[in-house]
Amino acid sequence: MNIRSALGAACAAIALTTLTTLTTVTPAMAHDTRDGATVTPNFTHAIPNIPGKSLTAVVVDYAPGGASPAHEHAKSAFIYAYVVSGAIESQVNDGPKRVYHAGESFFEEPGSVHRVSRNASKTQPARLLAVFVVDTDDKVLTTPVK
Repeated sequence: MNIRSALGAACAAIALTTLTTLTTVTPAMAHDTRDGATVTPNFTHAIPNIPGKSLTAVVVDYAPGGASPAHEHAKSAFIYAYVVSGAIESQVNDGPKRVYHAGESFFEEPGSVHRVSRNASKTQPARLLAVFVVDTDDKVLTTPVK
């Protein structure tokens, strides 16, 4: 099995496990971005067969019309994003803006800038699961860009 297949399988397994436990997320650990988005840590674990790498999952809840400010992630981060509910509008780097609906997913390569990340609806909430494969030493996963 190559590294891409192994990471894909690991992300799929984490996504499935996380989706079955979303109702047990501890709100006290949540971080509100003040733009109608709340980020809640969900899972983190070193990847035993890839020394120096960890897998971290966060749940992003968007209020109706909510958004995250433009941001970049840790330079080592490969991100798999899965829309759990609602619809999320996203733009990574200079790519096109796209709306992803519940059940759809996208990814971000290391070094990407997430220019747009918002709830596509002004009336319904949306939820996104973001799974990071990142250097274990990278503790700051998201930094706003100006």
